[in-house]
Amino acid sequence: MEMHSKEAQARDASTLCPTQKNCSSSIFVTHYKNQFLSILSRFHAGYFRISLSLCSQALLWKTLSEPSDDIHKFRSIFRMLPSTAFILLWSLALFSLISLSFLYLLRLLFHFDMVKSEFLHHVGVNYLFAPWISCLVLLQATPFFKPKEIYFLVLWWIFVVPIVALDIKIYGQWITKGKRFLSGVANPTSQLSVIGNLVGARAAAEMGWNECALFLFAIGMSHYLVLFVTLYQRLPGSSSLPAMLRPVFFLFLATPSMASLAWDSIYGKFDSSSKMLFFLSLFLFFSLVSRPALFKRSMRKFNVSWWAYSFPLTVMAMASTKYAQEMKNTASHILMLFLSGLSVIVSLVLMIFTAFNSSSFLPGDGDDTLRCSSNIQRLSIV
Repeated sequence: MEMHSKEAQARDASTLCPTQKNCSSSIFVTHYKNQFLSILSRFHAGYFRISLSLCSQALLWKTLSEPSDDIHKFRSIFRMLPSTAFILLWSLALFSLISLSFLYLLRLLFHFDMVKSEFLHHVGVNYLFAPWISCLVLLQATPFFKPKEIYFLVLWWIFVVPIVALDIKIYGQWITKGKRFLSGVANPTSQLSVIGNLVGARAAAEMGWNECALFLFAIGMSHYLVLFVTLYQRLPGSSSLPAMLRPVFFLFLATPSMASLAWDSIYGKFDSSSKMLFFLSLFLFFSLVSRPALFKRSMRKFNVSWWAYSFPLTVMAMASTKYAQEMKNTASHILMLFLSGLSVIVSLVLMIFTAFNSSSFLPGDGDDTLRCSSNIQRLSIV
């Protein structure tokens, strides 16, 4: 009888084991699925700051290494950069852009309501320009085909159309009797809409499409003037910027710098207008760095908002190369060397910090204001 009971227990165990294994594997799959969906819920368009920075770095390296009539000894230093390093940087920028775009596409599929909330949010919607700006910047930096080729033309249209569509959506709200007045929703990230037009204008000018370039430049600059005055006045209708997002103040440097580059490509020369825009970005740069206390709280813990430093510095460095090429004196080349070195160092430091904090980068990066979840209406941001 005892032996019979042991055999029965063994048979019962053998029949239960497959079920237990299936349950364990099901729990395992469910756990990682929930974890992945949780990551997607925390992912937002603000992460495209990373691709913006890397793509602009690739364009800076291309600008510094390409041949020019500038024979100054400082400029010759950059021509010694190996072409392999530039191709690797361009490939890294492309990989980051594809990876972030893929993650955001998954977020669109699994958390459409969050993407919709982001689109309706007065900060989140501005970062929807970032992937298209990254694409245009990377297109201008490509080493594989020239601006006059058909591939460049087709890709330019693909990347510019979404920017113009977002322009119509945002600028239409500002102009018409919508619920969102510029004085109430304006914030430093609003300049991304302007930068998108200027980057598109520069790419169009490189293709020889000066009319399209002037069209985009006119749209961008007309709204930049209004936006700059609105932000400068700091009207009481706008809420204060949270400490964690204060690095986006550096976008004040990117807009006039990109405008100077765009006008240089349209006019064919870094003339007085380009110089004035570049000098404005320099003034704003020194105004910000002279107030380190403004960024003290945002620097206590690493988060994705730190990447907001890199892109503006890189664009300003690119403008300085054009200025040095036009002036051909030692002072302008020292300025170019300083700004270019600073942008490279900042980008390298950010990549190192990101690599060391990759495990906690998505789950809790502190940039809560751009998550745009169901409780987005009670967020207190710009």
